[in-house]
Amino acid sequence: MAASTVPRAAPAPVGQTEMQSLDRATAEEVIRWALQRFGQRVALASSFGAEDVVVIDLMTRQDPRARVFTLDTGRLPQETYDVMDAIRGRYGIPIEVYSPQTGAVEKMVREHGMNLFYQSVEFRKMCCGVRKVEPLNRALAGLDAWMTGLRRDQAVTRTGVRKVEVDGDHGGILKINPIADWTSDRVWDHIRKHGIPYNRLHDRGYPSIGCAPCTRAVKPGEDPRAGRWWWEQDPTSKECGLHTSPPAPHKEGK
Repeated sequence: MAASTVPRAAPAPVGQTEMQSLDRATAEEVIRWALQRFGQRVALASSFGAEDVVVIDLMTRQDPRARVFTLDTGRLPQETYDVMDAIRGRYGIPIEVYSPQTGAVEKMVREHGMNLFYQSVEFRKMCCGVRKVEPLNRALAGLDAWMTGLRRDQAVTRTGVRKVEVDGDHGGILKINPIADWTSDRVWDHIRKHGIPYNRLHDRGYPSIGCAPCTRAVKPGEDPRAGRWWWEQDPTSKECGLHTSPPAPHKEGK
């Protein structure tokens, strides 16, 4: 049998005890564990926001070959492409880019308009599905785990994020969130300390950055995610489908 046709042995499953232990580990320890356990079968999904560039820095310190992929929706701000190139140059890593299917975008725009997302939550989620969710599914194909820059205090939809969790939406692979317990201040302290390139929209009041027509700066005192899909009023709906809301972490009784 040719080597290319030999099935790859699946990694041993990660139990709840191990996941609970990792939830108490540092970001560096979680990343080290993930890279050692999964190697090239784990990759960071990066939108090149502040959290993601920190995770890239932590990953590449441990393995310069660590994999990073991004979803180019076709509607990103120029500043996002700028930091993408800056990160590629700083760390010398290839960035795997996944784009939406041309036919699906053309059909959606033909039937519902270029800016359909302003019409309803349903249409907005349709656009996110075509431009983000479907490309993510392709990016995750063949991976045993994926990594994110999610933090618990980013939004009400993310308070239950664990550092390692089972992703039931993507075939039960692992989802690894090494800086889940970091604060925004800690993220920015790390960026400044190490001179990491970052999206310049952050300097103009954009704590969370997505597609250009769906993101605005936030006002002082506003929720950090208020600038995402800013025309929608319900904060619990402000996810694009890449990340669902997990239950809050279980707390052991004293």
